[in-house]
This record gives sequence, C-alpha cells and structure tokens, in this order.
Amino acid sequence: SPWPGRRREEGPRRLSAAAMAGFVRELERRGGPALRLEQRVAGGVGCVVWDAALVLAKFLETGACPLARRHVLELGAGTGAVGIMAATLGANVTVTDLEELQELLLVNIENNKHLVTGSVRAKVLKWGEDVTEFQPPPDYILMADCIYYEESLEPLLKTLKDLTGPDTCVLCCYEQRTMGKNPEIERKYFELLQMDFELEKIPLDKHDEEYRSEDIHIVNIHRKRT
Repeated sequence: SPWPGRRREEGPRRLSAAAMAGFVRELERRGGPALRLEQRVAGGVGCVVWDAALVLAKFLETGACPLARRHVLELGAGTGAVGIMAATLGANVTVTDLEELQELLLVNIENNKHLVTGSVRAKVLKWGEDVTEFQPPPDYILMADCIYYEESLEPLLKTLKDLTGPDTCVLCCYEQRTMGKNPEIERKYFELLQMDFELEKIPLDKHDEEYRSEDIHIVNIHRKRT
C-alpha cells in the first residue's frame, strides 16, 4: 500500500451507509492545513474521494504545472478535491459536474474557502452538451477517474474537443482496472483520444512521493497541432 488506507479496488467503491455517514476525508497539504472533503452515501460514484483524485491533487502540489492565476476547469469533479486543491495553489477554478452533485461541491467549497488563494466556483456541465459559457478555453483541464462508463466516452471526448484550445493542458489521472469491461473501455478511450490529441504519460517518479501507485496513471494531453 503506497499510502495509508490505499486499497486495490476493481471498480467504483461502494461503502456502507454506516461507514459513510458524516464521513469527512482529510487531504493533507504541504503548505498548511488539510482540505476537509465531505462525502455522501447517496448518489453513487461521484460522492467519494477516489484514489486517482488524491494522486492528481497531490501531483498539483509538486509545482510541475504552474497554477497561480491560471484558468482551470475540472470535469467530473465529484467532491471537488482536485479543483479545490488547485484553488489553494492560486488557480481560478471552475469545478463542474452534474446537477445532483452541485450541493456537495458547494459544501466542500464552503468548508475550504479559507485555504483558497485563487478562486473556485461550481457549475453544471453535462458532457456532450454546449460549453459556450466555459469559453475562452482554460489553461488547464483536470480529470480524475472519468473513464469507466462506455456510454460516456463519446460525450466526454466531444466536451474535451469543444473546451480545449491550442495551449490547453489536460491532466487526466485514472486508476487502471482489470475487471470486466474496464480494460476495453480504457483502450477505446485512448484510441479515440489520439485522433485529436497528443498524449504523454507523466513518469511515476514525478508524482508526489507518497501519493503514488503503480496502477494510477497521470497523462498530459494536448490538442494536435493542425
């Protein structure tokens, strides 16, 4: 186990209601008090802080990507862990997810607002739909564990194409899962992605030295130069 509590999981983790009732996940920060992230029993996979979100949030803290005063958008934000971490590093962040996750995002923004040195707001963004209100293209798009539903791949790719400009850096962090259709969905996603984007895997030794794992990958994605 690369860090305390890290367990190898084969898909969206379902915790019992008893385990989740009022369950706050603390995410320690290098530069001060920990983020306090509320989670929810109801609402399925979006309501838990996934390991890939922890890995990506802690990677942002390494300083590999300058975030101060940058415009950042998080897709499929869930609890908002990654986007809120970016906001504590000086970024101006919009965390996005479906309507039913807005209340949880707002709670977590409120709980951590005293740590934010940039700005952070929550908005509804449904993949595949109009993204005019999120223009101009952000400097960074952040995604953690967004690729385990086959039916969401095409809408997600459309949203990525619609949102990215030539200088947008997309950081996609995902846990490699070997059960069921997961490997096939992952393969298809990266195959489709490479039609319009260039991919570069960030080596494990560049991840946070504690919050890293052999089966969690961070990929740096850019639009292909036309």
